[in-house]
Amino acid sequence: MKQKLLILLTLIMSQNMFSQNTRNAEEAKGLTIGSVAPLFKALDADSNEFNLSEALTKGSVVLIFYRGFWCPICNKHLGQIQDSLKLITDSGATVIAISPEKPEYLEKMADKSGAKFKLLYDEAYKISDAYDVTFTPSGSTLLLYNTALGAKLKETHSDDSQRLPIPATYIISKEGTIVWRQFDPNYKNRSTVDEILKNLPN
Repeated sequence: MKQKLLILLTLIMSQNMFSQNTRNAEEAKGLTIGSVAPLFKALDADSNEFNLSEALTKGSVVLIFYRGFWCPICNKHLGQIQDSLKLITDSGATVIAISPEKPEYLEKMADKSGAKFKLLYDEAYKISDAYDVTFTPSGSTLLLYNTALGAKLKETHSDDSQRLPIPATYIISKEGTIVWRQFDPNYKNRSTVDEILKNLPN
């Protein structure tokens, strides 16, 4: 009886994990304005550790989730942020961008976008899960990403789940609260520099 109960519990847990790991983009809701921002540490392209808690002692943080070096819209978006980076940093904010790609692939994104700000590795999707932006693309979409765009998600990510983040932007105040977000399951819609500057805390 105990053995059957253990097997049943294992199956239920597996199904719950599977359902969480295979939700579509519309099921991801993202943390809302007013939420306490989950703190994290993550490695950059040079395997140096970034600590959100330490960064917040210096001012607000603009946190951008992006899909990967293979994504043309991500390249364009981070390039636009870089073009106006001084306007953001002169306002006292730190800009970071996060993807599930391993450190060696962050360099490719830096080369493609020209980004000079921190690009961080979201190992095992811990950060994107904490901010509730993770989803799994459909099989046909994954085929397109992995072949036509060269994403190779099983190779570039920490596991084989091939999950991605909604390309969201969060502004986190020095006090650690989310004060603004741009969140849209439509990956073509991204935050603008004007929106970021307008919503940075004084």
